[in-house]
Amino acid sequence: MPVRHYAVSAVGADRPGIVAAVTGTFLDHGCNLEDTSMTILRGHFAMMLVVAAPDGLAQETLESALAEPASAFDLVVAVRAIDDDVPVSPPGDAWTVSVYGSDRPGIVHRVALLLADAGVNIVDLSTRVIGDVARPVYAMILEVTLPKGTDAGDLQQRLGVLAGDLGVECSLHPSDADIL
Repeated sequence: MPVRHYAVSAVGADRPGIVAAVTGTFLDHGCNLEDTSMTILRGHFAMMLVVAAPDGLAQETLESALAEPASAFDLVVAVRAIDDDVPVSPPGDAWTVSVYGSDRPGIVHRVALLLADAGVNIVDLSTRVIGDVARPVYAMILEVTLPKGTDAGDLQQRLGVLAGDLGVECSLHPSDADIL
């Protein structure tokens, strides 16, 4: 049976029941969750999903169905039809970049720019301010794909120079085996 795919996002103040309400709507309409990411960001629950829907399920129908949980949980929900041709991510080897240090504007941008200039693809990025209020520490973990032939030692050296400029510590290492 043919399927359609939708990208769905939902954001709202964190509270129990959001995942159950939203995913129940998908189940009620014959949808399957293919790729999801859900997290709490500074007290707000955020979810991004790729949903496979029965071929006859229109975007407007899914949006209307999600209006009830959106209203009940005060969520901002967006539904967008996406092309069923799954794009191919750039090939390469899985590596992890870790950044720790004093928080300041520009850390994400500067690290992402250096990686982009090296042809490195960021496949996942998480940041948190950890530690206590008196001594907060900025922590960033990036899962990346290094193009074949990339000199990891050279990239680590460039990240080290940038880390010194930003006043943070930065490391690059091969990623462990994926669990998912």
